[in-house]
Amino acid sequence: MKHSLFAVATLVPQFGFALVGNKWSFSGSPRDGLKDITFPFNMHGAAHESGFYVAQQFSFLNISGGGYCGIQNRPNQGGKSIVHAVFSMFHQGTTTNDANCHIGADGGVGVSCAVEVVGNYNTTYNLVVKNVKGTTWTGTIVDTDSGNQTRVGTYTLPSGAGGIKSSQSGFVEYFPWNGGGAPNCAELPKFKADMYQPQSKTCGAGTGSMKNIHQYGKCKGKVNFSSKGVPSGFEIEVGF
Repeated sequence: MKHSLFAVATLVPQFGFALVGNKWSFSGSPRDGLKDITFPFNMHGAAHESGFYVAQQFSFLNISGGGYCGIQNRPNQGGKSIVHAVFSMFHQGTTTNDANCHIGADGGVGVSCAVEVVGNYNTTYNLVVKNVKGTTWTGTIVDTDSGNQTRVGTYTLPSGAGGIKSSQSGFVEYFPWNGGGAPNCAELPKFKADMYQPQSKTCGAGTGSMKNIHQYGKCKGKVNFSSKGVPSGFEIEVGF
């Protein structure tokens, strides 16, 4: 679910049960934008059931829409842990022929891509967004322990779209409450995850950083939120 944290994108925010936000940026700003970006995540304190989405958003030069990528917890399958990876774009005219993707994103324009991998919730997963050629971009989930890489999806932006901008924001949400109505904040399940500073190999990108971990949304101040710094990122905890 995209959120109003798209501060520089002219998107109309849809209802999403966001709990925690952050801001990320790079010290450099290449003229043509970033050609790749890596967002690391770790769900070491997540239950093995559906519910939470840990994501980072990104915007592109020369177009108004933006995208996001991240991971979600899921129930075990056959006794094995499942990690659900998402890679979506919210811009009119975005196309795809990838079997992992479909047209439409959160009920609006764009493209949504997803894949599930057998994983370990104590492992850090990199979501790598990379320019393939022209305005075509691929999202990949990388298990940093095993090195296994799995394509999440590929989409093509309209002609004229540039590279990724050097700053944006991210979020943690509890998506079972996205249907509307008044949530019971005191019933939010416990969840703990790490979000790490972004990385890029693009010349001139500089160093990635993340800051301003904060609560927002309808349950602000009511979900037992805490955060603390960890090497290269932050640990975020919510729920009871």
